Amino acid sequence: MADSTQINFVHHIESYVDSGSPSQQDASLLALAKLVTNDIITLESLVREMEMYLTTTDNIIRARGILLLAELLTRMSSKRLESNTIHSLIGFFADRLSDWRALRGALVGCLALMRRKSDIGAISGSDANAIAQSFMQNLQVQSLGQHDRKLCFEILECLIDSYPDTVTSMEDEFVYVICEAIDGEKDPQCLLLTFHLVERLAQVYPESSSSLSSYAEDLFNILGSYFPIHFTHPKGEDEVKREELSRALMLAFASTPLFEPFAIPLLLEKLSSSLPSSKIESLKYLNNCMDKYSGNGIHEQNEALWSSLKDIILTSAPSLLTFGPGHQENKVADEALVVVQKLIQKDNDSVSFLKLILKDVDVNTTLNNLSSYSNYDNITVTDKQRLNAVSRILHVSAAASVASCNAIFQSFFSALVTGLQSASGGPKFGHLYVWVDLLTACRTLVNPAEKTDLDKETWCTMLYNFCPLLTCSFVKTMKESTHDIAVTGLKILASFPGSFLPVSKSTFEEILVEFTSIIIFKFSNASSWRSVLNALVEIGSLIEKSDDFEKMASFDIIVVERMLTLFSYDDLSMPFSLKVEAVSKIGTTNLKYMLKIVQKFNIAISTDLQKYWLDGNSNSAEHAMLLLECYVDKVFPWFQNMKDTNNVPTQFALKIWSEIEHNTRFCNSLNEKVSMLYKKLIETTMNGMKHAVASCSEDSQSMILDKAFSIFSSSTSFQVNGSTQPVDFSCRDEWVISLFNSVIIALNPKTQVKNTKEILHNIMRALSNGHIPSAHALGSLFNKMQYFSLEEAMDITFNKYIAGNLRISNDIIIGLAWVGKGLLMRGHEIVKDMIKFLLNFLISNESISLFEDREDLMRAVADSFNIIMSDSEACLNKKFHATVKPLYKQRLFNMVMPILLSSIVKSDSSVRYKAVVHRALAHVISNTPLSAILGEAKKLIPLMVDGLTCLSEDVENRDIVYSLLLVLSGILTDKNGQEIIVENAYMIIMCLNKLIFYKHMMLVRETVVQCLTAMSELPYSRVYWFRPEVLQALSRALDDPKRSVRQEAVRCRHAWASISSRSLHI
Repeated sequence: MADSTQINFVHHIESYVDSGSPSQQDASLLALAKLVTNDIITLESLVREMEMYLTTTDNIIRARGILLLAELLTRMSSKRLESNTIHSLIGFFADRLSDWRALRGALVGCLALMRRKSDIGAISGSDANAIAQSFMQNLQVQSLGQHDRKLCFEILECLIDSYPDTVTSMEDEFVYVICEAIDGEKDPQCLLLTFHLVERLAQVYPESSSSLSSYAEDLFNILGSYFPIHFTHPKGEDEVKREELSRALMLAFASTPLFEPFAIPLLLEKLSSSLPSSKIESLKYLNNCMDKYSGNGIHEQNEALWSSLKDIILTSAPSLLTFGPGHQENKVADEALVVVQKLIQKDNDSVSFLKLILKDVDVNTTLNNLSSYSNYDNITVTDKQRLNAVSRILHVSAAASVASCNAIFQSFFSALVTGLQSASGGPKFGHLYVWVDLLTACRTLVNPAEKTDLDKETWCTMLYNFCPLLTCSFVKTMKESTHDIAVTGLKILASFPGSFLPVSKSTFEEILVEFTSIIIFKFSNASSWRSVLNALVEIGSLIEKSDDFEKMASFDIIVVERMLTLFSYDDLSMPFSLKVEAVSKIGTTNLKYMLKIVQKFNIAISTDLQKYWLDGNSNSAEHAMLLLECYVDKVFPWFQNMKDTNNVPTQFALKIWSEIEHNTRFCNSLNEKVSMLYKKLIETTMNGMKHAVASCSEDSQSMILDKAFSIFSSSTSFQVNGSTQPVDFSCRDEWVISLFNSVIIALNPKTQVKNTKEILHNIMRALSNGHIPSAHALGSLFNKMQYFSLEEAMDITFNKYIAGNLRISNDIIIGLAWVGKGLLMRGHEIVKDMIKFLLNFLISNESISLFEDREDLMRAVADSFNIIMSDSEACLNKKFHATVKPLYKQRLFNMVMPILLSSIVKSDSSVRYKAVVHRALAHVISNTPLSAILGEAKKLIPLMVDGLTCLSEDVENRDIVYSLLLVLSGILTDKNGQEIIVENAYMIIMCLNKLIFYKHMMLVRETVVQCLTAMSELPYSRVYWFRPEVLQALSRALDDPKRSVRQEAVRCRHAWASISSRSLHI
């Protein structure tokens, strides 16, 4: 047994060394690693057996032998080895570093041993020193290939990370080796390692180390040559992203303060670059370096830094004047302002950098000219840019610290106040703009959670004395101007915490009163109105987050209560839609407010529905729809994010049912007088009911269902008497069945449905009356019903209402389609019977010939496949808890496609019959995922082309033609489908040439031209012959009445006209 094992592993050694096949070498390596790891053979015996390969004078054999041993050690990284074994191996590999022909194996072996953990046997400090000494004596890293250089850098990195004592003991010699190794490196992967090497080297050697300080300039000169990072070959960025390299270099720049004297001048020089990317990089590096450097070198460069930063901000700041910290739109200016703020914070004690700003001529000149900026529209673009730049500089300066804010106020407060007080004709825009930015900066310094003595600070005292005048100026401007500057200023003042002295309670309440008055009385300017509303919402949200009970009480009385009164009287001056928008948005600031608003909404909905039901009041109907839409779009989604609010959608649903129950008198001619309004109101109420029920728990859904069924069953029209004949519904009956269907649609599958037989009977009778929502409810029932009830439900639905019925209507077919959809989505086998029934209708002349309106019925059957396959917003979706099994569309595709294909191929019937089958086929194809279509493309392409030709004859098929074209376009642009397209190129191009003239839909013509453009990219030998026909057809498309078609035709003509040039490359 031992002999066979020895023969076996010797065979693997020989196979690796002698083979030139990478796959065979990998197999041999894996087999040997398993033998050693499982202790079938020892590493020592393996090395002894390999001695000849490790020491032979044949360079190729020796290199492969050493590499085999090294790779084995890499694979055995988790196997414990004795210290003597490791010491011997390290000595061997360290010695082999001088053997340049076998260097790869030596590098891999050293690295494998160096990375071992101490608990399984690691190299000692003396072993690490041996590797380092051999490395320094024998290797010239930059003379090696890319992979070997990468291994060298990994060895150096491992020495620094795992053996820092060994590294520091070598002092200058090791630092010199690093400099020599990284100098001139250009490979992105290697550069990533070199930048990390420098960063780690700075961490190992202390700042006071003479070894690092003596080479600091050399190291930085090497690093500086790579700044800013730029790829000369795009391929390089595929391996390592530029951002990754740039960040590594930035960390290396900031790794030690010893680089400060060299880094700051370099970054200042790059700031003057004309490339925005270079400026941004320089600013990012400056920002990062300031956190690491001691500061003396930076202080010496303050004047140069300020000069460069100021120029960047003044020339890069956007001319669009917006407000607050979120108004910075230019990346270069943004980064420069970040650096300005960081410099102020770092220099907080001496404020030498801030003094440069305070005394700057450009800053002071701009502030002195604020009075000339009276109106936003009258300011030149250049002045807007300068005003924006200076204002932002003041903003970041004041926000840097409390001390800097005090300095800003002491220097500029008097001039800014005087400018507002002496302004004739009202406050000037320039002064207000600067004040908004200063207030924003002040607000960032105030943290409600921290108890500080800010009230005693200089800027607080000044603002306290000036706040009434500032508020008055903002209010006056808000009333006289449409610009948002005053709204922003007042919003910031109102957002200061309640305990903050400068903004008193009376000032806060004054701001709320002014805002609320604008919401109620000044709504003619929609933009300003919404700006004020959003400001109120933001103020309310901040109060809620800060638990400021004093301000909350003021907000409740002044804003919320006054908003709620909007629904208490018929004020025709304010549009009802604005009332709903304002009240609902205010409600989102606080749960207590929203609950109050919900009560008002419920009362308003009930009142409006009653008025409409009794006398057909159209205003009431429109108001009710607005409120219901608000519930669906805003109220229900908001409550879904809250806890313990399940009763809100439940109470909404029960309230609607209570109104239906208590209102038995409906205007009989309601649906005749205003049918469109009537239909829209029912649909909106149904949608609200569905979303409410879908938001409820199973228990609440059961409660709503019981309430709905009691009202539903109490109506004489819905009492089951065994009849299958349609019943004429009154207006109230239609509301009852519609809302009941909404409840059924939105139920969770876990909610138990009682009285299933009665429900099914009545839904089917309503469906016979042409009530389409009943079809949705029917499909939802079959999708969510318990398995044991399905067969009985199918018996009621199919046998009683369909089998043997010679008067099957289109509505019944629609109902069956929704049943099929529900069953298909849940993956039930009964769906096969349903699909078979529909297919028999479609492809069997005997089945269909018994019915009147044969053609309409066949079209309805064909369209039923669109219902089954397409996604629906009305029902059977995740929002309404549908049961959905994966790949259900693919299952139906595989089920019906062979039958439909066979029917079309064998058909000898009329063109009209064939078109109907093609219509069904098109519905299935256009709703199936493209991946499934591509698998059957060889069979489908000819039939799709035939279908496009056949269906394009009838204008009613225009949407289907467009859907089918989109599928063809998807196949054309997919690499897996192009082979089939090439095989059928002739028939596809001929079909597309005809469809260029399709007059019934512009999108069809546009897509056809796009498909022809894609066809031009097919192999030259297959499409060149069709060039004349295509160009001739395109000449007509160039005169198409629609511009988008003409544009596509120009591109397509250029593609086909230049196709002959491709023959030169064949």
